[in-house]
Amino acid sequence: MSITDPVCPADLRPATAQIHAGREQSDPYRPVAVPIHQTAAYEFPDYATARRMFALKEPGFTYTRTGNPTVATLERRLAALDGGAAAVATATGQAAVALALLALLQGGNHIVASAKLYGGTVDLLTDTFADFGVTVSFVDPALPEQWAAAATPGTRAFLVESIGNPLSTLPDLSALAAAAHAAGVPLVVDNTLATPVLCRPLDFGADIVVYSATKYLGGHGTTLAGAVVDGGRFDFSAEPRKWPQLAGPKARYGNESLWDRHGHGAYLALLRSKYLHDLGPSLSPAAAAQILQGLETLDLRVERHTDSALRVARHLAAHPAVAAVHHPGIAGNPNESIADRDFPRGTGGVFSFDLALPAGADAWETVGTFIDSLRLVKLVANIGDARSLVAHPAAMTHCRLTPAQRAAAGISETTIRLSIGLEDPADIVADLDRALAALDAAPNVTLGAAAGEPVLSGAPARPGKAA
Repeated sequence: MSITDPVCPADLRPATAQIHAGREQSDPYRPVAVPIHQTAAYEFPDYATARRMFALKEPGFTYTRTGNPTVATLERRLAALDGGAAAVATATGQAAVALALLALLQGGNHIVASAKLYGGTVDLLTDTFADFGVTVSFVDPALPEQWAAAATPGTRAFLVESIGNPLSTLPDLSALAAAAHAAGVPLVVDNTLATPVLCRPLDFGADIVVYSATKYLGGHGTTLAGAVVDGGRFDFSAEPRKWPQLAGPKARYGNESLWDRHGHGAYLALLRSKYLHDLGPSLSPAAAAQILQGLETLDLRVERHTDSALRVARHLAAHPAVAAVHHPGIAGNPNESIADRDFPRGTGGVFSFDLALPAGADAWETVGTFIDSLRLVKLVANIGDARSLVAHPAAMTHCRLTPAQRAAAGISETTIRLSIGLEDPADIVADLDRALAALDAAPNVTLGAAAGEPVLSGAPARPGKAA
């Protein structure tokens, strides 16, 4: 099988697949880079073909809202990297999460989700989905028994992040997959922070993987994109009454069931033909080309991000102005054993730490002084960029969570999130040290004996890990 075939050869390693997988060479000029097919629509060869394609009885491109050759290359490449059956790309990562869940919810109105999720996902689940009668049970990602207990007859999905944002929490994906399957529902995993380089959730029994491709997959903070990857293994036909949108006849599909027509491809067929088509969060061809270009260096970048983040985390863990470091590579972290077992290449470039708050000091002023003293690390509501970025979850990404929700997520008013970039880590450390030193000089924000000794969650660093 040629590496230009639409399906990635099984013997291609990830570093090769991220450059070659999913490429179908059909252009007579045979360009090396994937062409940008900048078109809204496509000419049909004849009327009969148009009828078959619109009836979803023949594959092909009808309109770029539901499919495009450039976007399709990205979809096939991502599916290959994750070991999935197929993928659907979306305009944003938020759209990917929304569509992935919407395609599961008909016939049920309940989701079991991690209590430690990205704030935008919590907004989706507790506000927008709630408007449509969907309820969510938030449970500890470290306690699979809570997930099993939270499942109800109306549950249609379990949702978790492979690496939690912002505290780098690591769930036991195999245990959560087992709990989901015992409840008769798929496990959906947001793999944005890990990427397929550090974790392939389908290998641990997950069923569906979602991405904000805006982050590490693109890698340069230029392009919004998302993706849903289906493992193609969950049997929706086993309980047809539970999944009427997939296993039951639908007028939209000629009173046939998508399962009868597409088998294990039914889930993405529904997601693409109904939710992507009707709601329209489509990825543009130009954006797909940008993500494809980013993918070509994915493993190299992720390795650098990961190694630098661990170096920075180790430094912060020994700093007197830091109360705690939330990084699985720090000794004593509650996720240390899962990191050793399931993340042999590390846990990525995003982690958080808590500032040590002096007695009587205001948390918001302390955080503001620290962030405004940074010069190299940028205050940005994003992660996975080539640049190092800082955010204050309580004021930014998780600002709409209630205090109880933030507490359940482990986020305090002094929690700072870092996304470590591709700069020299020594320069990142120097910038953080300057900002931490500024706390000593700030009025009403004085570190010293009055503050007491900070409680460190990690020092010394875990032996045997790459610096």
